[in-house]
Amino acid sequence: MAIKKSAAQQTAAEIESNVSSVIPDASEAVEAIVEPALEMQETVRNALEKGVEESRAAFEKAKASAEDAANAFELSFTAAKDGVLAFNSKAFAAARANTEANIEFVKASLAVKSVTDLVALQKEFAQKQTDAVVVQFKDLAETARKTIIDSLEPIKEQVSKTFKIAV
Repeated sequence: MAIKKSAAQQTAAEIESNVSSVIPDASEAVEAIVEPALEMQETVRNALEKGVEESRAAFEKAKASAEDAANAFELSFTAAKDGVLAFNSKAFAAARANTEANIEFVKASLAVKSVTDLVALQKEFAQKQTDAVVVQFKDLAETARKTIIDSLEPIKEQVSKTFKIAV
């Protein structure tokens, strides 16, 4: 048994000398492993922090863009509302003017003394009303055109701004 022990002791001594020749000191081995691991950890941490910062910046940019778009739509809807109110007001004024002109024509028709005077009055009334309706329709068309342009302008500017930023 003593021989086996000494053989085991001899094997342990050989292993110890092999290990000590490969790794002279255990603390150096730990340092050799820990230092690159710490550097890798720092690199990963820096990359993650940069990613978080870039994500926050992208979120802020998207948030600002969404707020700008919402403001553009609000301005657009306000302009549309104002335009529709102006259009309705002008249409009501035109209807009132046409109604008053018709009432005046009826009063004048009742006061004529001959058919020729009635025909002349009718011709004059028809000409005046045709001219008035043409002017009224032109005015209403211009109001509608202006309303459409004013309503779309904020959205057009926002789209242009968004594409300008994107490009």
